Amino acid sequence: MFSSRNSAIGSSAAAWWAVSSARTRWTGVGSAALVLTLGATSAFVWISPTSPVNQTLSNAAKSVLEAESLAAERAAWEEERDDLLSEIDGLEESIDVAKENLTETNAQSAALQQELWSVEGTLKALQASRSANSAAPAPSTPSKPQTPSVTAGITAPSKAEIVNPASSYLGLFTEQAPFNWATYDSVSVKLGSTPNTVGYFGGWDEDFRANAVTRSWARDTLPILTWESRPIGAANDQVIEPEYTLPAIIGDPEAGVAGAFDDYLHQYARDIVATGLPLGIRLNHEMNGVWYPWSETDGQGNSINSNRVGDFVAMWQHVHDIFAEEGANDLVIWIWAPNIINNLPATHQPSAFLDGLYPGDDYVDWVGLSGYLRPAYKPENDFTFSYTFDASLAELRRLTKKPIFLAEIGASETGGHKAAWVTSLFESLAKPENDDIVGISWFNMAITTYVEGERATNDWRIESRPDSLSAFIEGLARPDSDFTLTTR
Repeated sequence: MFSSRNSAIGSSAAAWWAVSSARTRWTGVGSAALVLTLGATSAFVWISPTSPVNQTLSNAAKSVLEAESLAAERAAWEEERDDLLSEIDGLEESIDVAKENLTETNAQSAALQQELWSVEGTLKALQASRSANSAAPAPSTPSKPQTPSVTAGITAPSKAEIVNPASSYLGLFTEQAPFNWATYDSVSVKLGSTPNTVGYFGGWDEDFRANAVTRSWARDTLPILTWESRPIGAANDQVIEPEYTLPAIIGDPEAGVAGAFDDYLHQYARDIVATGLPLGIRLNHEMNGVWYPWSETDGQGNSINSNRVGDFVAMWQHVHDIFAEEGANDLVIWIWAPNIINNLPATHQPSAFLDGLYPGDDYVDWVGLSGYLRPAYKPENDFTFSYTFDASLAELRRLTKKPIFLAEIGASETGGHKAAWVTSLFESLAKPENDDIVGISWFNMAITTYVEGERATNDWRIESRPDSLSAFIEGLARPDSDFTLTTR
C-alpha cells in the first residue's frame, strides 16, 4: 500500500515540475518583455526633463560650463590687466623722459633768451648807428669801431622815481635769478602776480655783471645786488678774510695810501655807468651782527677780521666817494640794511651801537632790515610782524627819515607758525604807521644750517606749504594792500 501511494505521488510531481517545450517558449517571451519594459522605464527616467537624476546631471554640467567660462573670462582679464600695466610702465617712462627734456629745454630756453636779447640789442644799436651815419658826412679818417651797447632798447625809471615809488615793491631772492628766471617765474605763477624786484648776490672777486641789470630791466624789474666785500664762494659762516679787512679797503687817505680795492671799485663804477641803467646795491649787509668779515666787533668787544670801531662807516663812505667820482651814484640806490636787533648779542642792541655804523643820509638812499621768523624761538616771541620788526623799525626811524625797504625777510615752517606770521606781515604793512616801508624782498629758498648746535633746514619759500602760500596770496589781495603788481 505504501508503494502504491508513493507511485501516485511521484507521478503527480513529475507532471508539475516537468518543462514542456511550449511552456519554455512562453517563459522566454515573458522575460524578454520584462527586460524591455524595465529598459524603457529606465530610459524614460534618464531622459525625462523632470527626472531628479537628469536634473542633478544637468546642474553639474552647467556648473562645469560656468566654471570654464569664468576661468576663460579671468584669463582674458588678467591678460588685459598685464597689457594695461605694461602701458602704464611705458607712460611713466615717457613722463620721466619728458621731465628731463623739459628741464633741459628750460635751461636752453633761458640761454637762448639771453642770447636773443643780446642780439636784439646789438641789432638796434647797429640800426641806430646806420641811421646816424647815413645823415652825417663820411669821416675824413677811419674811426675806431665802437662796441654796440647791450642796453639798446631797454628803458628804466629814473633813480628819483625808484627811490620814492608810487606803490610798494615786492621782491624775491631765488636760486638763479636774474640769470635764470625759471624758479622766479614758477613762484610768480603760484602767486598769481609777478614781483617787480629781484635780489641777487655778488662778491668782490667778481667784475660787474651787466647782464644781471639788463636782463632785469628787460622785464621791468628792479635789480638789487647784495654786494659783499669777500669772495663770492666764501662760506657763509666764515668771518676771517685777511685780504678783505675793512682797513685794507679804506687804505690811509691822510698818508696818501690807496685802498687795496680802489682800482677794482673805479672799474666797477665805470661799468655801471656804461649800462646807463639803475640798480640797488645793498653793501655789506647785517653789519651789526657778528657773522660777517665786515662786522667790527664780536659780543665781547673783540675785533672781527682785524677791523676797528668806526671802520665800517669809513669803508662805506670810501666806496660811495669812488662811485661819485665815476658818476655812478646817479644810477645806484644805496641800501644800508642792518639785521633786526632781537637776536643780537646784548652789546650790539643799544641805539649807540647802531648809530656808530650809520654812514649818514648823504651816503644812503634807503635804509632796510634783514628779519626772519627763525628758530630757536624765544619765549616772548608771539610770531607776529610786531615782535620781529617793531623794535628795529623804531631804531631806523630814530636814525633817519629815509624810505625803508625790508631787504631780506622770510619765515620758517618750523613750529607751524608761518602762515599766521605771513598774515600778520601784510596786516602790519597796511597800517598807516608803516607807510614809509616802500617794499619787501622775500628770501625764497630752503637753507640747511645749525640751530642750537643741531643741523636743521629752514624752508623759507613762499610755497613751502599750501596754507603759507594761501596766506601770501590773500595778503597781496587785501583791499588796503599797497602793492601794484602785474597779474599773471
